[in-house]
Amino acid sequence: MFVRQLVRNLSRATKGLVAATPKSLTGRIEIELGDGCSQDEVIERVSKVFGIANFSVGGRTDRDLKSLKEAIGKEIVNMSFNSFKVDARRADKSFPVTSQEINKEVGAYVKDLTGARVDLESPDLTVTIEVIPRATYYYFKKLPGPGGLPVGVSGKVLSLISGGIDSPVAAYRMMKRGCRVIFVHFHSHPFLDKTSQEKAVELVGLLTRHQYSSRLYLVPFGEIQREVVLAVPAGFRVIIYRRLMMRIAEEIACNEGAKALVTGESLGQVASQTLESMTCIEKVSSMPILRPLVGMDKDEISREAREIGTYETSIVPDQDCCQLFVPRHPATRASIEDVERAEEKLDVPGLLKMGLERAVMQHFGFP
Repeated sequence: MFVRQLVRNLSRATKGLVAATPKSLTGRIEIELGDGCSQDEVIERVSKVFGIANFSVGGRTDRDLKSLKEAIGKEIVNMSFNSFKVDARRADKSFPVTSQEINKEVGAYVKDLTGARVDLESPDLTVTIEVIPRATYYYFKKLPGPGGLPVGVSGKVLSLISGGIDSPVAAYRMMKRGCRVIFVHFHSHPFLDKTSQEKAVELVGLLTRHQYSSRLYLVPFGEIQREVVLAVPAGFRVIIYRRLMMRIAEEIACNEGAKALVTGESLGQVASQTLESMTCIEKVSSMPILRPLVGMDKDEISREAREIGTYETSIVPDQDCCQLFVPRHPATRASIEDVERAEEKLDVPGLLKMGLERAVMQHFGFP
């Protein structure tokens, strides 16, 4: 099932670039490049497909040593190297020549052709050969994949994305564990400008290159915040904002068939991310709330954001809903009883209905 999903994901990732649909072989997946295909573009896309440990650009030959040596010779004759080794693996034991014999035959051929010496410890070039049923493959270099699991094998989750540094990294990590991620962004337009929405849209676009299709729900939250300000003591407002967000997010998650909510929370980073605050917030959700970054600090999260390409967008100054109607001294050790008592003054079902009815959904696709 994992391999089938990985083949589907590779097919989507390389759409429009390759000669044929990727196909599963014995322990490998083959992507055949067509004439005029941009090899660099295929490498760029494949390098971002979760579930791939490593991959190679290589060649395929008939199952005989003569064809294999000729194909390898055509490629290495234009390469510059002083030493080499041949590493053959015979996965198909019906092939009449053993791995050691392949190493000797091809090694002698390469040495005669190039004059390079054999070095089994630290060669300049490694010629890797894999013999599987119906074909023989060769390649000269392994390229790193991102690892993880193929997106789609671990179910669907809904991720709250703020436009900041943390939440895109949290969503990325869930994709890497095989989850398909739906997004929700809470904004305070028209009380604040549209920058946070624009950032959320750009960030989801960047993350979509890892899962090939995404949906983003943009939920207006300013009016809801105003109602909270009118009814709730200042110290509890941030926690109640978050509780309302979780309720709205859970409704969207249920409609999407998602099984959990995801946040970019990091323990102790802000007032709403103390253990007491997180406990108060998660009480309103019947779904698991996953926090992939909970034990990371800001430097670690920022480093990962740079690696995945979301950092530059995340640091663009914006006006997000977290900056609207925020008290100077929010509670950091509030009890559930106090928060629930403060919340009793609100028409919670009405506020949820307001947020859900005004939400706008946007589609994303890659490529």
